[in-house]
Amino acid sequence: MLYGLSLLAGIVLLTLGGEGLIRGAVAGAKRLGVSPLFTGLVIVGFGTSSPELVVSIHAAMNQQPDIAIGNVVGSNIGNILLILGLCALICPLTTQPQALKRDGLVMMLATGLFILLAFNGSLGRFDAAVLLASLAAYLVWAYRSESGQHSPSAELHTAEAEEVTQLPSSTLFIVVALIGGLALLIGGSQLLLYGAVGIAQALGISEAVIGLTIVAIGTSLPELAVSVIAALRRHADVAVGNILGSNIFNLLGILGISAFLQPLPLVERMASFDQWVMLGASALLIAFLYTGLRLSRGEGLLLLVGYIAYLTASFTVIS
Repeated sequence: MLYGLSLLAGIVLLTLGGEGLIRGAVAGAKRLGVSPLFTGLVIVGFGTSSPELVVSIHAAMNQQPDIAIGNVVGSNIGNILLILGLCALICPLTTQPQALKRDGLVMMLATGLFILLAFNGSLGRFDAAVLLASLAAYLVWAYRSESGQHSPSAELHTAEAEEVTQLPSSTLFIVVALIGGLALLIGGSQLLLYGAVGIAQALGISEAVIGLTIVAIGTSLPELAVSVIAALRRHADVAVGNILGSNIFNLLGILGISAFLQPLPLVERMASFDQWVMLGASALLIAFLYTGLRLSRGEGLLLLVGYIAYLTASFTVIS
């Protein structure tokens, strides 16, 4: 009971902390005159991935590599199969061809790069440097390619920034939101990991399974919120762009930072099963989007069924 309450409290605090951090950062960027393009591309992108970042860093430093890596792999699987599947049921999702060609390609390359680097069974500091350098190169490429006035990709990331509602721009609000959001993220990560590890030990479930499922879903709630709001507002391309960007940040940024702070061994089940599910889900999404540049309700339903099958296999077949 205590572990369950701790887990739920951690998820709530992570969600509130991520939201506070995003809103404070967006308000601060607006006050400093930062372009909406940069705000949507970098600040919102990192902000929605902040729960995954804090939890994975905390797990890595606490010698819990299964949760640190599982959180990222599980989040990427959930982002595609669960979040985009759910959003497509709300509203068929469209995407811009230019954004798909770049971000879809980079997501597939980032997934392949992770699998390649982890082939020897671990992610070390050299691997981390490669991941972080790749993220830096992507951000530079994305910003330069979107600097054109009529770039559809630029409109997409500008719209992502606008999905965050109008905010006060006072210094007090910015400071309180940033510090409060960070504090909630740190506290939430501690509660989440305490509850998740406790549940795993009590039920005899591996930490890898908990990280890939419960922890991953909990830390993906900001992406879920942004994407669902975008779908409800019929900003369908924002939902797709948010997930593509989040998956890129997760693999290159979060794993890069976590592995740089503490080398991460890859558990056998992730090497033989979960990383291939992530690759397959990514390829399936790109295939769906390339057929008409949209994700239909039927395709969204297939993604959701795929996620249910993945959860079923994780808890009953694959251990």
